[in-house]
Amino acid sequence: MKLLAVLLLAALPLYCSAGSGCQYLEDVIAKTIDPEVSIEEFLSFIEEFVHNDSTQTAVEEFKQCFLNQSNETLANAQGMMDIMYNSIYCTHF
Repeated sequence: MKLLAVLLLAALPLYCSAGSGCQYLEDVIAKTIDPEVSIEEFLSFIEEFVHNDSTQTAVEEFKQCFLNQSNETLANAQGMMDIMYNSIYCTHF
């Protein structure tokens, strides 16, 4: 579970050249943070990356963690992503 969190929030931005540059990554993060996106909708959006039951369970638990958060916390998470994408270290990308 922790490895999935690291992958979704840290490794993928590096793969997509940080400063976003990867619209699919931005969409996945937005759907992860959005409390109106259900677990089923989220799974259908990333179904090409879910190859077995254990991965599906991990994704469900990961999304549920965000669903359990307050709107303030979710807004802070989105703010953090915006800061990362707009940081001086990502302007080169």
